[in-house]
Amino acid sequence: MDRQALVKKWTPSPLTLILLGLIVYLWFRPPADVSDEDRAAPAWQVTLTDGRVLTSEALKGKVVLVNFWATWCPYCRKEKPVIDDFWHDHRARGFEVVSISVDDPPDKIAAWMADKDYAFMAAPTNASVAAAFGHVASVPTSFVVDAEGRIRHRIAGQVHYPRLEKLVLPLLPGAAQP
Repeated sequence: MDRQALVKKWTPSPLTLILLGLIVYLWFRPPADVSDEDRAAPAWQVTLTDGRVLTSEALKGKVVLVNFWATWCPYCRKEKPVIDDFWHDHRARGFEVVSISVDDPPDKIAAWMADKDYAFMAAPTNASVAAAFGHVASVPTSFVVDAEGRIRHRIAGQVHYPRLEKLVLPLLPGAAQP
């Protein structure tokens, strides 16, 4: 086989290059967009997978990460261990997680959470959550709510431990105030 035929054989087609580019983009997607909100959240409530009703009022005094996700979302799956680690490391200081599934029923959410050994709270979405946090168009999307119940930050995209440290730790009790 001559050199020209060999080069032609191993040169990828434009479609192959486009598909590879798309795969790389989706795998190494740009970092999440973080916006400062600082607005009061209307009262909301969810029914957790174990049947208990959780209200926003019951979370007052805690810093809460409200995380919208779906079991089919690869970025949601990648961020859940990070959220779980952060929750375990900081829950004693008043940090809580409420994981809101955008499309699964309670039994599927409970089974998925149990399979992954996550112990933070999880629930399906409902109208009161949608009213409080607005229409969440893509997952994962998370909100950091301070101890007074004000939405302080919106994270559109996957969260990482250092990002949670930057956004949550200053809101926890005992944090140095600038």
